[in-house]
Amino acid sequence: MRVGWFSTGRGEGSRGLLNFVQGHIARGSLDAKIDFVFSNREPGEAEGSDRFFQLVDHYGLPLETLSSSKFARSQGKPFAQVREEYDGRVMDRLASYKPDVCVLAGYMLIVSGPMCRRYPLLNLHPALPDGPIGTWQQVIWRLIETRAELTGAMVHLATEEVDRGPVVSHCTVSIAGTKFSPFWDALSDLDLEEVKGSQGEDFPLFRLIREVEYSKEPYLLLETLRAVSEGKVAISQGRVVDTSAQGLGWSSVRGLNLDQEIDRAMAQDGVETSG
Repeated sequence: MRVGWFSTGRGEGSRGLLNFVQGHIARGSLDAKIDFVFSNREPGEAEGSDRFFQLVDHYGLPLETLSSSKFARSQGKPFAQVREEYDGRVMDRLASYKPDVCVLAGYMLIVSGPMCRRYPLLNLHPALPDGPIGTWQQVIWRLIETRAELTGAMVHLATEEVDRGPVVSHCTVSIAGTKFSPFWDALSDLDLEEVKGSQGEDFPLFRLIREVEYSKEPYLLLETLRAVSEGKVAISQGRVVDTSAQGLGWSSVRGLNLDQEIDRAMAQDGVETSG
């Protein structure tokens, strides 16, 4: 299976996902090849993306770049007004590649309708299919606000409706029980808005939720790619098609439940699961 990889590459998370998936490909545990890596930043534009490009070069992967910020400046307009034109240039640049599926892995742009229709774009979102939308920070604060007991992550097709495309797969993560109880109890005596202002992302409950969810996200992406490569689920003309749902907990709304596959893969890698 040929995979196109879209990433702004701005931080450790972007490098970690690429390193994780490429590592499994190199070990033969995922029957796939990264066809290209595309970034909306260019070399020399930012320290974080330059470090990402070094990793891409280390693996010998084809790298294509086109700066979205430079493109918007050259047009003299906000990026939102030139999104489709920019994506058109990107698609022209990638015309020689023929990926079977593409991954948005830390790609910080909303893709246009034409781009969504050209490629099957898998987007990793840090919430359940019926969970909060927005950035991972916004998702966690919403979970805390609602005193949620369960969260997770999903992979869905990118569409013009942000974070609400057809769901390919999901996994669940408990944020209740013994490990979390002291943190939830401590919250009852606090004003959440004050906590946001004074502690922000250093708030212990915030950090714990992110920690347990973040540990599963790479495995969700890995197992989703495996499911596609093995034909357990297919993507056709903007639709997610169940091809072998037996035992995988399929539903058209929530996609494949990959909890068992993820726990198995984490155990094989010697990683502790968190429920």
